[in-house]
Parts: sequence; C-alpha cells; structure tokens
Amino acid sequence: MQRRDLLKASAALTLAGFHAPALYAAGSNTSDLKVLGKAEAFDYAWLKGQARTLAGKPYHAPDYPVPAAVKALDWDQYQAIGYRDDHALWAKDKLRFQVKFFHLGMYANQSVKIHEVKDGKAVELAYDPAMFNYGKSGLKGADMPKDLGFAGFRVNFHTDLVRDITAFLGASYFRAVGGEWQYGLSARGLAIDCGMERPEEFPRFSEFWLERPAKQSSHLVVYALLDSPSISGAYRFEIAPGATTLMDVDVALYPRKTIERMGIAPLTSMFQMGENDRRISNDWRPEIHDSDGLEMWTGNGEWIWRPLLNPEHLRFNAYADENPRGFGLMQRDRNFDHYQDDGVFYDRRPSLWVEPKAGWGKGSVQLVEIPTVDETFDNIVAFWNPDAKPQPGQELLYGYKLHWGAKMPYAPKAATVVATRTGVGGVIGKKRTYFSWRFAVDFAGGDFALLGKDVKVVPVISTTHGTVEITSARPLHDIKGYRAIFDLKVGDEVKGPIDLRLYLAADGQPLSETWLYQWTPPSDRSF
Repeated sequence: MQRRDLLKASAALTLAGFHAPALYAAGSNTSDLKVLGKAEAFDYAWLKGQARTLAGKPYHAPDYPVPAAVKALDWDQYQAIGYRDDHALWAKDKLRFQVKFFHLGMYANQSVKIHEVKDGKAVELAYDPAMFNYGKSGLKGADMPKDLGFAGFRVNFHTDLVRDITAFLGASYFRAVGGEWQYGLSARGLAIDCGMERPEEFPRFSEFWLERPAKQSSHLVVYALLDSPSISGAYRFEIAPGATTLMDVDVALYPRKTIERMGIAPLTSMFQMGENDRRISNDWRPEIHDSDGLEMWTGNGEWIWRPLLNPEHLRFNAYADENPRGFGLMQRDRNFDHYQDDGVFYDRRPSLWVEPKAGWGKGSVQLVEIPTVDETFDNIVAFWNPDAKPQPGQELLYGYKLHWGAKMPYAPKAATVVATRTGVGGVIGKKRTYFSWRFAVDFAGGDFALLGKDVKVVPVISTTHGTVEITSARPLHDIKGYRAIFDLKVGDEVKGPIDLRLYLAADGQPLSETWLYQWTPPSDRSF
C-alpha cells in the first residue's frame, strides 16, 4: 500500500467524527461470538517468542483474498455498514469495556486476526456476517466469505457505549480520545525509512489479542504482533480511558535486517495552514490542523517548541538528544474562533505526548513535514530515532507512555509559546530598500507576573543565515505575557532553509521555553 492510501484509512475516523462506521442496535438478545479452533496458552513472553521466531524466517507478504465488491465500496457505502451492538465483545458480561470490529472495505483491505484472552488462554474470534448491518452498502452478508476477517477494532468504555475511546485500523495505526471526545492525530507501532528518498515501509499489526478485563477494571490490555519485510515485534498496550487517556506501551523488536531509519513511538498528524504558515490559504477557515507544534523536553531539561509548517517541499529535521524526557505533537491553540470549523472541530483535537519509561540513550527526535493541499492527508510525522542502527538478531526493548488529550502530565515551568506569526518586514511608513521577513512570537505563563516594571526583558535570538534586526520584547497584556518581534534580513544568495532560535531572558536568566523555527526565503523577494 502507498502512504496516501494508508493515511486515508487512518483518517477515516477523523472525518467521520469517530462514529465510523455508524453503530446500529439489533434487538435485546445477546449472541455469543463465534470462535475458531481451541483456546491455547498465551502471555506476553509467548508473544515475544513468536515475534523472534518470525524474524528468523524470510518475510512473506500475506495474501488477502478480498471480494471485488468489498474493495469497490465508496465512502458512503462503507459508512452504511454498521456493527450490531449486541454482537460487541463482552456486551453481555457487564464489563466496563466493549469491543466492536471494523469491516473490510475501501482503504482497509488487509485483514487482521483478533483473539480474546481469558484466564491465560487465547482463542481466535471468527468473522460472522451476523455481526454487521449492511444497510445500503450494496453488500449481502450471505455473499461474504466465512474467512473474510476484520479490518481492525474500536473500544467503548462504560461511561459512553456509543462513542469510541480508541481504535486500531490500518497498518500499525491507532488513535484515541481524551475528555473532548474528538479524534485527531494518530500513533503507529513503528516507522521504517520515513522521510527518505526511497519508499517508506509500513509495518502492520497482523494479529491482536484482547485480554478480558476484570469486572470492575478500568484498564484494558491489548497485545499485537507486528510484521514487515525489515522487522517483527511484540506489543503490549495497557489502556486507561480518562480526561487524558493513558496508554502504557511495552515493545520488543526483532530486526530481520539492518534498518537505516527506525522510528520509535511514531506520531502522525496533519498541518495544512495556521497563523504562522498560510502558504495554502484558499480556504474560508483561518486555520486547518490537527497539531500546531512539536514539543520536546530534552534529557538536559530544556523545553523546546517547534511550530509546524506545510512546506513547499518535503522537510526532514533531526533534533539530537540523549535520554529524552518526552516529546509530542501538540494542539496548543484551542480557540474555536481561530478555526471556525463547526464540523470536525479542530479546536478539540487531542495532543499526544510520548513519555519514555526508561533511558533511550543517544538518538534524535525526528520531524518529517510533507507538502499537502488536502486536510485528509496526514503530512506530519515525529518519532524517536536511536543513533545505533538496528541489526538482525538483536532484541530491542522499549517502554513508553502515550498521553492523549488537551492537558498533558508535564509542562514547562517557564513561559510557553502561544502564537507564532510571520509577514513582510520593515518599518511601517518608511520605504523598503531591501527584503526582510518579520517574526512575532507570543509567550505567556511562567514567571512574567513576578516581573517589575523596570525589569528589562530581551529576546535572545540566533540564526544560521541572514542578519537579525529591529528586535523587541514588550508586554502583551491581553495574554498576560510578552511579544518578541524581530526581522530577518537575507540576501539573494541564501536559497535553502534557515534555522532560527529564540527565547526570552531578563538579566541573563531564561524566562521562556526555546522557540525553534525553520524558514525558507521565497524565490520572489521583491518588496
């Protein structure tokens, strides 16, 4: 599959407002789900052994015999396929979780096996047309193969059995909601060769194991087997729904071959335009994005904010670190007026923070920004890339926590960036004699309330090219913060991206997180 098809499959939930496909009730009687084969012993150690064994064999791409009518479904037809509530896993057991399955179709045409784990034993769940209401899809359950399988699954929590709290669908993609009940960006199990000149490899979760929770448990454990030409892996997710949903993840990876660029805890999002970047500005809405910045908390304690961009050409950046404390793609701007979207509500999209559970050593947080003119195309990827390239025969163990929601468990104590704006530079009322570009960065929070009127706040600015001029940092009372402004003067000889760095200080003491930005001068520099 190509990146666009995979990302469209992943984006399907976002566009549908996380009711995809729609749910249908089918009477009050609860039917037992059909199973395949006998129950067999299962635990995470066994799954790691399976992944290791798989990696020791040549990779064989699986064959998915999907009926032509299923492949040909369009968006409306696929949305017409509903899951019957009474066929949800654990529907009759009065547990706090229920699981419903996605039908194959449209962009999701690779089936996965799904098992239930109970008392240390696993049994595979069988596809059954009776699980689905085919509505106006044009499909008939009687025509479906008995071994059709599932595309993925979604999970409901007892506080609301209509809306999903998480869903796994397509390759190794999954997503979750926080207290805002709004899907947005996705996570993945693994990224291989993302942002390189050769095609990206998409490992996929080929099998899942859903552990039956205790009656009063608010935690759901999901296991997954990952496979691809380069690597296999075993995953354990412990999911705790909440205002900020928590996923505790353990990963064991077994490379088949040397991997040039491996992405741990990859996050995938969308940025089409925002207040800092209106390269694509033909939409009536002022901003369109699931995330507006990459936030990093480095191993040495520095907090960094890097606003996202929709570049004209693919951009790749690597931010070197050792034992990072965390990173994430954030949706800081939560003001409806800034989006004016009353359909998919970008102001409610969750942020996603990755918290390593142990030292990850040396490596880098890597950011890939891909040009897009379409908000259905996730064009932003961020992940951790270890310095040491994975080698065949290794066992690579990683543990991390994923936090989904509007509020993250960690935040800078210093002032944070709340807006970045750019535009033509110069002094109003004076004739411009050369090209320059202006940057206005707003900071709020931190210790600004402690500053007296006589304290001089200064912007500390550095750039890889050009000359910084017309600098200032002045109070911005509307946000109880400060606005830093500067112009960057660049000559015609500068063609490529320019890296900028800024923070606020008083008497040498930093008052804010560090703002990083990458800007490419336009080819037309007339003024």
